[in-house]
Amino acid sequence: MEKDNSVNVLGGELLPCSADPVTGFFRDGACNTCAADRGSHTVCATMTAEFLAFSKYVGNDLSTPRPEYGFPGLKPGDGWCLCAARFLQAHDEGCAPRVNLAATHIRALDIVPLDVLHRYDSAAT
Repeated sequence: MEKDNSVNVLGGELLPCSADPVTGFFRDGACNTCAADRGSHTVCATMTAEFLAFSKYVGNDLSTPRPEYGFPGLKPGDGWCLCAARFLQAHDEGCAPRVNLAATHIRALDIVPLDVLHRYDSAAT
């Protein structure tokens, strides 16, 4: 699997999202992606209790540890590369988390409009 170019939604170099817990499709700490990443794990978000509850409700429990997969479970404040469609769904439902635009891959724009991402820009607050 060859990674797409590491470019963020602002047109610059893609910055890391989280090393603790380690995130990303490639588990390299960044929201890098490739053609095999069907979920487009490209939005670097900071978890909130509200978003984690929403994600669990819609069938993706990110808060429960899964040691058999080396997954510690996420808690509010953790950085994580979200699937772009899940982020957009959370936006539509009014519970999207803050995002780090410099760490959000440009391929997120295939699914989420830039103006929507800007509304959740963690650097703007």
